[in-house]
Amino acid sequence: MNKIVINSVYNNVVKYIVSLKSIVINNMDIFIPSLVGGIYTVIRSKAYVSTEEMGEHYCLLGPYKEHCARTEVEEGEFSPMSPLNIAVRKIRDKGFKVHTGTWLVDGNPQIILFDIGSATWKLDDFKSELWETSHIGIPSGDLETNDAIVLGYMVADFIGEFHKAANNMRSGMDEPPHIVAHFHEWQAGVGLIGLRTRHTDVATVFTTHATLLGRYLCAGNTDFYNNLAKFKVDEEAGRRQIYHRYCLERAATHLAHVFTTVSEITGFEAEHLLKRRPDIITPNGLNVKKFSALHEFQNLHALSKDKIHEFVRGHFYGHYDFDLDKTLYFFIAGRYEFGNKGADVFIEALARLNHYLKSSHSEMTVVAFLIFPAKTNNFNVESLRGHAVTKSLRDTLNDIQQKIGKRMYEICLSGRLPEPDEFLRKEDTVKIKRCIYALQRDGLPPVTTHNVVDDLNDPVLNAIRRCQLFNTVNDRVKIVFHPEFLSSTNPLFGLDYEEFVRGCHLGVFPSYYEPWGYTPAECTVMGIPSITTNLSGFGCFMTEHVADPMSYGIYVVDRRFISLESSVRQLAQYMYDFCRLNRRQRIIQRNRTERLSDLLDWRNLGIYYRQARMKALHIVYPELAPADESGVGRFNYPRPISEPPSPTSSRATTPAPSIHGSDDEDEVDEEKELEELGVASVDGSSR
Repeated sequence: MNKIVINSVYNNVVKYIVSLKSIVINNMDIFIPSLVGGIYTVIRSKAYVSTEEMGEHYCLLGPYKEHCARTEVEEGEFSPMSPLNIAVRKIRDKGFKVHTGTWLVDGNPQIILFDIGSATWKLDDFKSELWETSHIGIPSGDLETNDAIVLGYMVADFIGEFHKAANNMRSGMDEPPHIVAHFHEWQAGVGLIGLRTRHTDVATVFTTHATLLGRYLCAGNTDFYNNLAKFKVDEEAGRRQIYHRYCLERAATHLAHVFTTVSEITGFEAEHLLKRRPDIITPNGLNVKKFSALHEFQNLHALSKDKIHEFVRGHFYGHYDFDLDKTLYFFIAGRYEFGNKGADVFIEALARLNHYLKSSHSEMTVVAFLIFPAKTNNFNVESLRGHAVTKSLRDTLNDIQQKIGKRMYEICLSGRLPEPDEFLRKEDTVKIKRCIYALQRDGLPPVTTHNVVDDLNDPVLNAIRRCQLFNTVNDRVKIVFHPEFLSSTNPLFGLDYEEFVRGCHLGVFPSYYEPWGYTPAECTVMGIPSITTNLSGFGCFMTEHVADPMSYGIYVVDRRFISLESSVRQLAQYMYDFCRLNRRQRIIQRNRTERLSDLLDWRNLGIYYRQARMKALHIVYPELAPADESGVGRFNYPRPISEPPSPTSSRATTPAPSIHGSDDEDEVDEEKELEELGVASVDGSSR
């Protein structure tokens, strides 16, 4: 039996990813390489397990973007007699430019890229066909939708030719090829509409990662979830001038044989806005790579934390009056959607946390990083100056240290101990004093590392001003707004995002609109505790599959059933409780968090995608066996045997008595800790 699946995705930056798959399987994903976004992460991370499952029958389709393809695609031709190659030749014969090769990611899947520009001369024909078959009209000025129309019908043409070629190759055999086309997001849904209106004999799956109208409604500061059943969807889409896009998304939703969403909360949203309940929930995973040594991720945390220490020393020079050994790093990151990503709630909760820490006379200091890309002019001069003067002091002391060592060596060789005045000479003292005087500053440390364009109207800076988090000496919560994504070439941090996350202690993502939430998922895989909400797909998933998420370092803030003020208080209390943990307790909690990484591995979550494909195949080809759902169900992560369920501040010691000096991060034996705690694994056995 030859089953072929085609997956199609279009992300707002990635533009499209279509994946074709067969169960002898050809799976094609249409995508734009090397761009960021949740859907891009889904397809990229899933490529390895998809290739492992289907081998050369897995393929990716997408629009050709030269600047991306140059670095991420190795061009090459398919086998001359393969159905893929025959279909590519047919499409080229129609005058369309098509590039083939392999995607340079884990798994090296085959890839087919369509040059949208080579088919724009057919745009009017495609629009006419869309109108005649579905009565959806597209405005001429909407360039993004025009591109979606062109690519969608190119994909539909290709799949049609592929189906013919596969049929011809299977002629004389008992069964024809069985094809599944899987489309992600409304832009790729045009291809699905084309396939269904042309009556192409393929099974189709449509996945929405976030509904189009939902994004617009949440961006408009509406009380979204309390009014989901009351929205007049046609009117709301028309008011925002996206009615034609909404129609494409809704048509793809209803034409698909199987409709899926990435989370229960998005399924609830789709049921009211797209008027169809999802058939299957297909949660997002990651390609998890486990360390051979259990404690390795703890070592990486310590190394990355030292690099963040260097940044903090430079940024807060002149006001560096706090102990880094008693400093915690919290962060929030993502697209600059101030309300949707929960930055408003985070900043307000930080102000409450600052008050809690000052009132309790806590010795802990929290440095909160906000990583959101915004328009900037350049780096803040004060930030750059701080790193320059601290570097000057460090270089001066290193030079003096070498000289002192050399002098001590020479004096000791002469058979006597050096005198105190022989260690530090007058010129050395002068150099040190000059560096110390250079560290003095008149103003407060800046709250932002860059000069933000139109900072008077910047929502993050306005919230910081309103909450008066100005990095004063008395503040126990310090703020650093970094309006740019991190990279290893950054002159301030010198860290890429993954290293930065590993070095932090807690990720805080109190999102209001988050269909899945890759940021807390990435924290979990790296063993970093995180705060999420019950309005994010990740938070709902953890609540469903983990008996007590908090005991594993996953704190879920209620933003659905309580007031906003209560949500802020709950978030502030979670952060305050975390600040009251000692170092040993934080290490134990990171161990528990990292053990949840198996739950997010595509090797486990890929079964939901397989179930969706098989269900679609059974609908179109009833003679096939229905999808086997016996392996699909709840994962069961029970509460750890150790009590309390999370290392909490209310307990004076950890479950196992601490030995004097054992709070040092590099001295804790994690494997021994696990034995002491007797923490349960997924199946309940002791780990």
